[in-house]
Amino acid sequence: MKIALAQFNPTVGDFAGNSARILSLAAQAKQRGAELAVFSELCLCGYLPQDLLERPAFIDRNHKELKELATKISLPSIVGYAGRVKNGTGKSIANKAALIYGGRIVFEQSKMLLPTYDVFDESRYFQPADCQSVFGFNSEQLGITICEDVWNDKNFWANRRYDRDPVAEIIGKGTTVLLNVSASPYTIDKRSLRFEMLRSIAINHHRPVVYVNQVGGDDSLIFDGASMALTADGNVAAQALAFQEDLVLFDTATGQGEIHAQAHEEIAYAYRALVTGTYDYVRKCGFKKVHVGLSGGIDSAVVASIAVDALGAENVLGVSMPGPFSSAGSKADAETLTKNLGIQFLSVPITDVFEAYRRSLAPAFAGLPEDVTEENIQARIRGNYLMALSNKFGSMVLSTGNKSELAVGYCTLYGDMAGGLAVISDVPKLMVYELARWINRERELIPRSTIEKAPSAELRPNQKDEDSLPPYDVLDRILKAYIEDLRSPQEIADHYGFDLKLVRDIAILVDRSEYKRKQAAPGLKITSRAFGFGRPFPIAQKFIP
Repeated sequence: MKIALAQFNPTVGDFAGNSARILSLAAQAKQRGAELAVFSELCLCGYLPQDLLERPAFIDRNHKELKELATKISLPSIVGYAGRVKNGTGKSIANKAALIYGGRIVFEQSKMLLPTYDVFDESRYFQPADCQSVFGFNSEQLGITICEDVWNDKNFWANRRYDRDPVAEIIGKGTTVLLNVSASPYTIDKRSLRFEMLRSIAINHHRPVVYVNQVGGDDSLIFDGASMALTADGNVAAQALAFQEDLVLFDTATGQGEIHAQAHEEIAYAYRALVTGTYDYVRKCGFKKVHVGLSGGIDSAVVASIAVDALGAENVLGVSMPGPFSSAGSKADAETLTKNLGIQFLSVPITDVFEAYRRSLAPAFAGLPEDVTEENIQARIRGNYLMALSNKFGSMVLSTGNKSELAVGYCTLYGDMAGGLAVISDVPKLMVYELARWINRERELIPRSTIEKAPSAELRPNQKDEDSLPPYDVLDRILKAYIEDLRSPQEIADHYGFDLKLVRDIAILVDRSEYKRKQAAPGLKITSRAFGFGRPFPIAQKFIP
């Protein structure tokens, strides 16, 4: 049987738009000789709907659109949607995959394993399936699973999250081809893990595996697509593009399919994720243009480059806001960057406004030395400028803080944290440099001087980041171990040979900066544990690790 892997970019709540894409891709698949099209998890309503699932009208719309889709679709298709379940207790809806054709819903399977870790909280909304069922279609016995259902293979995971294994259960009922409809967000190094896991399932159960993943951005989450079909011996027979809508065919009889190339370098893959997330967040929120505050530093340069790749140079404005401590080199680098990227440039100095603040506050601050207060005033003036431009021109501000800064609070509320999207808030500082080198792989877009100079906020004379923070090659290792790997300060100090007091001080900074992060713009998630709703820590707490 020829199966079409149909990955597309749904928008949450856009039932008309999502249905139109499903119909279009199904028609293309039929024209190319497919006998079945497989779409991604909750593709009809978009993933992740969150508390929209608690609105009865939203669930009604799922049912209405699915029934209409069944009457219009030209090819038998498996479509993900949120549907009601009849039961005496528990939740009233389930995460479902429906096989539709001939004007009706022929078969449907609910998701059994509901994740409640990281960004997932599916038990909040859904009732899990009681059992797995096989459906005979053409020459195959279809075993339909939904995303997490394949992430519990006892042959692959040393420690499993769930008692039941939907794959083993459905294989035991006679499945000849395993289908998995997914909305699996991208994180660094996840694609290799995902491939090895699916390969293990194919080999251990001696069945072909068809995996169809969502593509595109949804708020903080980025879905890479990269749908694939594996033969029973674990070979890749079909492969869809990453970070683009795509349609590839796989023939279960011959084990042959279409393979579309992907980037091999992880930094290239991560860069494409950030471009995709930026484009979809801006577009799906109804904006067309963005602007970025350009300091002449590495972070704002990388954000501006991502914005240009995502939205086009004509839709990006670079704003230089030099202050009393801005170096001539930084001002020149900011302007050179805009010329290299082909974006509009605007310079709005802040020195006069800063001096007005100092005069106004002089009576209140009499007798007190200047400190971080005056530094933050400069950052907040810049934040006000950027938001004024946003209000006036209807463009979105992209904030430029990286994960290392956000982790330890080396950022200013209502200043450099102002914006609608924090593009690199999940990118550690050292990775920012990797991205810059990738951006410059063919020609110099980011000035070499921007990459080579010591990082500085330039809010006081001769300021350097290392005046307040350890070197980034030390800081980033501590932060990853503490935030992503959940290691204690003692474990980190022992593992790396770092001073225990240094590690504890960094851990305390991370915990005490939670109040800032709660007020930050949404950020694009690319690591295993990003700040935001996938890492819910209390603000008012006194636990010291």
